[in-house]
Amino acid sequence: MDILSACRSILLGHAIADSMGVPVEFEDRTERQLDPVVGIRGYGTFNQPPGTFSDDFSLTACLAESLCASGSQRVDLTDLGNRFTNWLRYNYWAADSVFDIGIATRAAIERLERGSPAERAGGNEEFDNGNGSIMRILPLLIHPLWQNGSPDERQALTERVASVTHRHPRSIFACCLYLEIANQLLHGRSCQDAYAEVCRTFIPSLSKRLKKEEVHFSRILDGKLGELPEGAIESGGYIVHTLEASLWCLLRQETYAATVLAAVNLGFDTDTTAAVAGGLAALAYGEQDIPDSWLGILARRNDIEDLAERLATRICS
Repeated sequence: MDILSACRSILLGHAIADSMGVPVEFEDRTERQLDPVVGIRGYGTFNQPPGTFSDDFSLTACLAESLCASGSQRVDLTDLGNRFTNWLRYNYWAADSVFDIGIATRAAIERLERGSPAERAGGNEEFDNGNGSIMRILPLLIHPLWQNGSPDERQALTERVASVTHRHPRSIFACCLYLEIANQLLHGRSCQDAYAEVCRTFIPSLSKRLKKEEVHFSRILDGKLGELPEGAIESGGYIVHTLEASLWCLLRQETYAATVLAAVNLGFDTDTTAAVAGGLAALAYGEQDIPDSWLGILARRNDIEDLAERLATRICS
């Protein structure tokens, strides 16, 4: 996949998936079984029109903008933290206005406002392992410092970017694992092959500090996640559950739309599960597999497409 196609797939695929989950966020799985989402909806939980993305994509766009501004040779975390703050306080890269934010992310932004260095703003306690870092990390995949880095360099860069909001090693582990699977998809492997390859190679490449978190990811790394029944998959806001649920949907479906709808219909944290799965599915199947009817209702579509073009151009210069 060429760089522009990758940027468009990541951003459009993530944004649309986020928007598909927004109307039914926090509704449980039983509700989804009785009334499954099969296409575009609006209003619902947050009373937002169809195609409205939430904090998941807004913060993803903030990272993409920051990478554009920083260029191909560096990642500027102070700039990234400023963009997160501008999103919360001034609706920067909101679909319209901010209506959803995680507890840990808000706390991190408030630390930034009190003068915390960006790399130390994220919480580092056990209870800080929400999914607010993995939901926004995907654009980092494209950056040359990540693409050209050794495993140690990739992990260090991922840790720096994740730590602006979530600094616990478990969150770092999850983000690293997610990006490695995304990278396999970017370079043309199928979903099943990408998953199998990362299960084989990921742990040997990890730092000692991150390896201590391995036990929490055993259901992913044993290579059998896709074989689990739906009842074994949780889809709340805990980062391990989000990664499991997203990968489970990816491994059991064969199109972008089917992957996103499967994620939404797991219930609970529907926008984030869908966004995390949708970014991967868009890399796996390409922008051309995203339904036109979904693209047609996406808020700020032109702005997102412009951001993808700028990101592709800026980081290749």
